[in-house]
Amino acid sequence: MKVADMVHLIATLKIKPGSIEALLSAAAPCIEATRKEQGCISYDLYRSTTDPNTLVFVEVWKSREALTLHFATEHLLKWKEQSVPHIVKRSAKIINSGEIEEI
Repeated sequence: MKVADMVHLIATLKIKPGSIEALLSAAAPCIEATRKEQGCISYDLYRSTTDPNTLVFVEVWKSREALTLHFATEHLLKWKEQSVPHIVKRSAKIINSGEIEEI
C-alpha cells in the first residue's frame, strides 16, 4: 500500500491546565482498542514539547471507510465523552488522496 492510498487524521487538542493525567488515563483504553481495529495502521498520541497543554493524535488508516467505522466505536465515543470537561479547543484534519478535510 502506498502512502498516497492511506488516510491520515491529525487531531489537535488544547487542554485545560492540570488535565493531562486525566486525559492520558482516559485515552489509554481508546488507544489500545483502536490499534486493534481492522484498517488501523497507526494511532499515536503526542504531547507538544513547547506547550504542555497541547496534545496531537496522529492516525493512519487503510481507507476512509475504516476511519468512518472508527468514529462509531464504543471506545472512541467513551473517550470523547470523558475528554469533554478537559478540552478547551479541538480541531482535526483528514488527509485523503491529497485532499484535506477539516472536521
